[in-house]
Amino acid sequence: MQRILVGIVILLGCLGSISHAAEEKMVVADLSQIKILDMQTAQSLALVGNPNMDAAQSRVEQARARVRQAASTWWPSLDLTGSGARQRFSNTNYQYNQALASLAHSSVDQTNDNYSTGLQATWVLFDGFYRTFKEQQAAYDEQSVAAALTDSRRLLVTSVAEAFLNAQLAQTNIDIARADESFYSRQLEDAQNRFNVGAGPWGDVLNIKVQLNSAKTSLMRYQREFEAAGYGLAALLGLPDAQFPSQVRLEALDKESKTAGLQKAPETLIKEALAARPDIRRLEMVIKQAEATTGMAKAPFYPKVQVAGKAEGQRVGNTGFSGDDFGNTVAMNMSWNLYAGGADKARLFEAEQAKRETAYTLAGLRNSVTAEIRQDLALLASAQEQVRLQRETVKLVQENRDLAKNEYEAGEAALVRLNEAQRDLTTTHGRLAQALVSYHLATQRLLSATGQNLVAVDRTATKK
Repeated sequence: MQRILVGIVILLGCLGSISHAAEEKMVVADLSQIKILDMQTAQSLALVGNPNMDAAQSRVEQARARVRQAASTWWPSLDLTGSGARQRFSNTNYQYNQALASLAHSSVDQTNDNYSTGLQATWVLFDGFYRTFKEQQAAYDEQSVAAALTDSRRLLVTSVAEAFLNAQLAQTNIDIARADESFYSRQLEDAQNRFNVGAGPWGDVLNIKVQLNSAKTSLMRYQREFEAAGYGLAALLGLPDAQFPSQVRLEALDKESKTAGLQKAPETLIKEALAARPDIRRLEMVIKQAEATTGMAKAPFYPKVQVAGKAEGQRVGNTGFSGDDFGNTVAMNMSWNLYAGGADKARLFEAEQAKRETAYTLAGLRNSVTAEIRQDLALLASAQEQVRLQRETVKLVQENRDLAKNEYEAGEAALVRLNEAQRDLTTTHGRLAQALVSYHLATQRLLSATGQNLVAVDRTATKK
């Protein structure tokens, strides 16, 4: 028995051992060398550091392994067997065996060691094309999961753009609030000096202090909004504990950036989207999977043929096997289920309906993509017009505020007019920032809807 166990251990060692893959260390986005973070860099870092992308990649590897599993069924199956047992006969059986052995002038033991070993090969020759469709199903599943990974990347890039733009808006509002605070701080100093020399009323000092406190309140609110937006952005980047580095500042919102939009007809964008969107490609692969599943469901309607061969040895008393202890068997088997209570037909019907369901789902997704692109185009055009109007308004309000400031300092206008002009200027700058963010967000959403946002990110990463 010990010799058999040692032999099996040595054989397993020769065939190979099962190795457990070491747990990979998760990649974390490195922002230590970055002082100014732009949106494209943030998107590239998220694609590398977001753990959901690693999970999606693992699903792709699982699908590849399933393809290899399906391909392995085309090869013969080879099994090694071995057993050892100690058998002790009852006193009655032992006496009976002794009596039989005495007739042949031999002897028997009451306790025997029985050993057996064998090698069996089985090869399926025909299974109703089940293996063919199974391999196709696994291959389409791999392509479907790969498309799902690409779609996850597309959605992640969009989410990073939204989080980045929201944080950038909060950062811009902080700058606007600080400028408002600085303006009222200077006005308060001037009003205090006028009051000290008897050239200005105390009411102006009090009024400006109120406006200054209001500016400080806005500043604190926007700082908290930026902090909250930073947590969301850090989570998308895969940063530990969702903590956005304090030394990193987002790229300033370019108030003079061009707003040309995408110069393509809606029909062209829709056609490109239907060809490029990974979620559409995923459903197309799912339909092919369903077709392969239908083929698998038809396999039970055919006979199954396999050939088998076996060499087996039996020995009593010890493990010293020799050629005389072995026999062999070669056989060809055929099985054909003629009736299974209608289960096979029901299984085929289920597969066909699953294919129809996926086809309808794909048609619905195509309609949704078409609607999404038309909506995003409308929002982009609206945002573009809003930016143009707000830029004109900022110039007008800036001129009005400067005029009110000069009139107040010359004593030709009341403080109320200056406060109103300053509030209008602050509000207009905020609206311009909101319009610019809305424009960039509409652009990113349109790129995502057409399936082109990953191309833009990869192109930017290549240039860098």
